[in-house]
Amino acid sequence: MSRGSHVTVLLKAAVDGLKVRADGVYVDCTFGRGGHSREILARLGARGRLIAMDRDPHAVALRGEFDDERFELVHSSFSAFADVLAARGIGAVDGILFDLGVSSPQLDDAQRGFSFRTDAPLDMRMDTSRGQTAAAWLAVADEGEIREVIRNYGEERFARQIAAALVATRAREPVETTRQLAGIVAAVVRTREPGQNPATRTFQALRIHVNQELEELTQVLPQCVDALAPGGRLAVISFHSLEDRIVKRFMREQSQPPQLPVRLPLRAAELPAPRLALVGKLQRPTNEETVANPRARSAVMRIAEKAGRD
Repeated sequence: MSRGSHVTVLLKAAVDGLKVRADGVYVDCTFGRGGHSREILARLGARGRLIAMDRDPHAVALRGEFDDERFELVHSSFSAFADVLAARGIGAVDGILFDLGVSSPQLDDAQRGFSFRTDAPLDMRMDTSRGQTAAAWLAVADEGEIREVIRNYGEERFARQIAAALVATRAREPVETTRQLAGIVAAVVRTREPGQNPATRTFQALRIHVNQELEELTQVLPQCVDALAPGGRLAVISFHSLEDRIVKRFMREQSQPPQLPVRLPLRAAELPAPRLALVGKLQRPTNEETVANPRARSAVMRIAEKAGRD
């Protein structure tokens, strides 16, 4: 699929937020179709370096479009962030960018199983080279587990009814396609927000679970702070409240002094300094961007800077 079908969200704002130095070292943890990486490379000098990561083999296959010795694209999940840097002898970086969630090409490729708009195998894996598909998980998970995943990751108030319907259906036939799943959900979800498909929350929940998206994000954020050089920046674009809640809480905690025993005899100047400083306010796409790219409307971006540089 060509990158022309994908519009990079918050392109200039995100790269502006990194304050790219010409000779700096940067990591684009969600390469996707390369929009942010191209913009970072355009601002790097000859001595700069960019490491991009993506766990989607379809995205990694685009590495051939980048004939640039300053750039390397690595097939990897977030949780291996520190290992990726260590394998390349990189001790510290000047900026790290995340553009979380599923990309437009992933949604638009019916065979990936992310969307209920077309009938396709119920896959939903971002890394199609490994792991359990959504269909395989639904075939073995018990009703309580299905209910909890749909409730917790989809924030779906009809999770109990959907889980019961899925278990009843699989007793008769395997649930293996996106159309099957959407139909099962639609039959039990009687009300929904205007303009939203009844299956939206269930598809989101299964995708997050299959890819362990929130667990991966939780694991990588501390690694990022460890890897940032003083003055280096971390920019994270999120698309739903569960992701943003994790990012917001992490950045807030890291921007406060560590909690110490109340009676510890220390002067204010002796207290450990926070590891991060929050940069600016929460950013959202402009009206012009959401008109041009409706999928950008739910995006939010938070930026923080590693403490220590004068």
